[in-house]
Amino acid sequence: MAARKPVVEDHPENSAQGQDVKKAAIAADTSTAETQHQVDDDHTRGFRGVEVDPTPNENYSVAGVTTGLPTPETDDDQADVARRALRTVETQVAGIAGR
Repeated sequence: MAARKPVVEDHPENSAQGQDVKKAAIAADTSTAETQHQVDDDHTRGFRGVEVDPTPNENYSVAGVTTGLPTPETDDDQADVARRALRTVETQVAGIAGR
């Protein structure tokens, strides 16, 4: 009776095709991890994309509004700050779009 190979050697994962599939799965996991990292960053910031209003989010809360924290809608100086920030973003976006 011929000696049988150990089960581990017979496992499909150990074939050439199995190794290719395993490499692809590892690459997919890496790609997923990068995507998850970006999603986590967006979640932490509270938005995705480019921030266009530098006013702190707390200023828009009930506590912020009732204590008189400035927002572009309620304070001329804060409106100027927001407009300048928006112009900066518009310039950046125009530069990216022109590439």
